[in-house]
Amino acid sequence: MATRYPIEHWSYSSLIAYLRNPLAWYKRYVEKVYDVPSSPAGIVGRTAHKALEHFYSGIEKEGAIDLGLEYLQGVPDFDIDFGKARSRTAQKKKRLLMEREYTQAIHFYLEKPPRHSVLKVEHMGMAKVEGIPIPIKAISDLVVKSKIEPGAVDIVDHKFVASFSGEGKDKPLFVLQALFNYYTVAASLEVPVRRFMVYECKKRKNKDGKKQIRRYSIDFNEYKEEFTFFHKLLREATEDARTRKVFLPNPSDMFEGENSFDIYRLGL
Repeated sequence: MATRYPIEHWSYSSLIAYLRNPLAWYKRYVEKVYDVPSSPAGIVGRTAHKALEHFYSGIEKEGAIDLGLEYLQGVPDFDIDFGKARSRTAQKKKRLLMEREYTQAIHFYLEKPPRHSVLKVEHMGMAKVEGIPIPIKAISDLVVKSKIEPGAVDIVDHKFVASFSGEGKDKPLFVLQALFNYYTVAASLEVPVRRFMVYECKKRKNKDGKKQIRRYSIDFNEYKEEFTFFHKLLREATEDARTRKVFLPNPSDMFEGENSFDIYRLGL
């Protein structure tokens, strides 16, 4: 299999990367070169996830918040895309802003956190999808007992955002991520999977006083056609990756466009 396919498995992030920017995908997921720094917003989001991982594992709120902050302070400077903040002083100021943004966001979430009967925290699973020659992999923030179907489970995902998603539960990216998690949880736990729930938490306080958290719910019983689409997309992406001879950059990619274009221009 390793000689036929450039990767050992698909994940949600790798599939999106392949669709968005094939050359950046090749660099990260085939050559395994991870030299593109993360945005401050991305790191703040990862830090908040760390805090929630501790919280839902049984640690008290303040302890979970402190452990998240400890994680953030341990992120090295070279892993952060500081943008125009070039000087040491400017970068230190940026880091303090990141800490404040994280602290505010996690307090918003934990002020009145959603309550679940948690079965798994940060659950990693692999699954074989019928008709796809390589497996898929996903990590679920939480796997919880379903409140609408006895004996089934729901999957919970957290996102810390600047603004709520306008498309809600029908957002294609939510659906794709949901299906990756559906198959991996169903395969590893061997239980029915009913819903994929996304909790978006705004990092900045709403001026109108509205809630900082919004939930989107995908009930898999209502998404039969999306399973067919998912199979088709995975199958064709896998075959495309196997037969592709040239990996082209996407200069308009807001995340890695400039880097992928430079790699292509320099013949690296």
